[in-house]
Amino acid sequence: MLIDSHEVVTPAVLKVMEQTKDPRLREIMGSLIRHLHGFVREVRLTELEFQQATRILNTMGQQSNDKHNEFVLMAGSLGVSSLVCLLNNGDNGATETSQSLLGPFWRLNHPETEDGGSILRSETPGPRLYCTFRVQDSDGNPIEGAEVDVWHASPVGLYENQDESQADFNLRGKFLTKADGTLRFKSVKPIGYPIPTNTTVGKLLAAQNRHPYRPAHVHALIFKEGFKTLTSQVYVDETDYLTSDVQFGVTKALIGHLVARNEPHPEDGDVGEWYTLDHTFTMEPGEAKLPIPPIK
Repeated sequence: MLIDSHEVVTPAVLKVMEQTKDPRLREIMGSLIRHLHGFVREVRLTELEFQQATRILNTMGQQSNDKHNEFVLMAGSLGVSSLVCLLNNGDNGATETSQSLLGPFWRLNHPETEDGGSILRSETPGPRLYCTFRVQDSDGNPIEGAEVDVWHASPVGLYENQDESQADFNLRGKFLTKADGTLRFKSVKPIGYPIPTNTTVGKLLAAQNRHPYRPAHVHALIFKEGFKTLTSQVYVDETDYLTSDVQFGVTKALIGHLVARNEPHPEDGDVGEWYTLDHTFTMEPGEAKLPIPPIK
């Protein structure tokens, strides 16, 4: 088809998309073209704006590496990650779900850690945190033998892959749930932190007059045959930014109750002020498949 006006561009591209053999890919590409072309028409995108947009995408690719995934960060900041999550879980968006954002910092091969063990692998100052997580099915029955990766940022707001002063896999561990579906581990109290602001996402937030902060949270990725792999986050209820998370990740089901304690710990004795965090995760039936790691 000869292109003699802007009106024929979209039909010409859609006709080519119809040649796609895979039906799902054909559906996705057709919808993408209709919405993308519609967006260009709606905002009447200028040539300079188009050139700037392609430069931004190129820059985002250059900013992504083994330790940082700019596209995942951008998807969260635009609410796309949260939308995809909630549409695909909780009976396809009909009910509450423990599923949440994977985030840009999950890694493969977390160190196996004994129940009740510490995930501190280098000196990490801060109030001690004692977590008890419970994993159950949709009927409330405990799930035994689930593999659970846990990880979170340090008290200075950095994951270990962002901070050369931390040991490799600091504040990360892999646990197995017991017969009652529980696992326990020791760590330090997490804090809210800003996402990186020296990249494309940071520039966009500044242009939109938005803050870059995430509320304090602990990540969990739970794997068990017969269940859909659960990626989740527990947000502590005393933190800032619960209602203004820059990544739009907080739901009521993900808010955990952080309890401050001052008496000696029953196992560790006098550790100063310490905290407990208990939370229950509900897994849905489905395929046990690990996600694609956003970083190495």
